Parts: sequence; structure tokens; C-alpha cells
Amino acid sequence: MKKIIILLALASISFVNAQAFKGKGDIKFQVGATMQEHATGIGTSVDFGLGENLSYGFAVSYLLNTTDAGGTPKFDDKFDAKARFNANIGNVLKIDDKLDIYPGLNLGLRNFGAHLGARYFFTDGFGLFTEAGIPLAKYNSNAVGYERFNNQFVFQLGASFNL
Repeated sequence: MKKIIILLALASISFVNAQAFKGKGDIKFQVGATMQEHATGIGTSVDFGLGENLSYGFAVSYLLNTTDAGGTPKFDDKFDAKARFNANIGNVLKIDDKLDIYPGLNLGLRNFGAHLGARYFFTDGFGLFTEAGIPLAKYNSNAVGYERFNNQFVFQLGASFNL
């Protein structure tokens, strides 16, 4: 019984020390499902801390399931890559250290957009994230069919890791 109590106490300490964003030098890796109208897929991103509340990173996504009628989408219709810049404001809002909220901007293969995300860390190395993104300026403002993939409202949900 003592071993179980000691193990639980050690585990609870790791929960207390979990921190969502540590600032300069912090690296976060995320992987999860991406969902948008007529398509679902997988997305990954990595963010590098620049300062107390700033980070930059890269995101890549690939659509696995598409239901839009009108032929078969090509690879470049399903693939997207973006450079991103985030303002990590969890500590500014004075919320739990384990929760980070990050609005940001991204420049991708299809558009210039914005995103709003949140990640919650259960331990120092593992957490969950959710993110929503919208295009602000599309490279093709008359996009139709498969051209709309990765060029519309996108929602993501998945796991986040400290590296």
C-alpha cells in the first residue's frame, strides 16, 4: 500500500509541474486529426519558443478522406504546408500553467490565414491540443471543388508533446 501511495504522490508532482509554454527554447510537437468541409486528414506542427510569449513554427497536413464529387483530387490538392507565428498568451491571461492559448498567423501554400489554438499538458511531456484556422487572404479567391481543400475553415484535435 505504501508503494502505491508513493507512486501516486510522484505522479501528482509531475502533474503539478506540467507547463504548457515555457518561453524561449521551448519546442512543442503536435499531431492530430484535421477536419474541414468534405475532407478529413492528419496534420502535424512544430513550434519553437522565441521569447516569453512568442513562438514560430511549421505545419504540414495531408487529407486522407475526401468526399467532394467531381473526380479524384491530386496530391497537391490534399497536401498543405505553412509557416506560422504564435502569441502564447496563457500566462498573460493568468490561467492555469498547464493551459496555453495561442492566437497566430500563418502563411501557407494556399492562403494567408489565422488560427486560434489551445493546448493542455497533463504531464511535462504530454498534452492535448485543439486548433481552428481560417483563411484571411486566398491565393485563388474563386477556388472551387478541390481547390477549396486546405483553403477554408479547418479544425484540428490531437496530441501535443514537449521536445
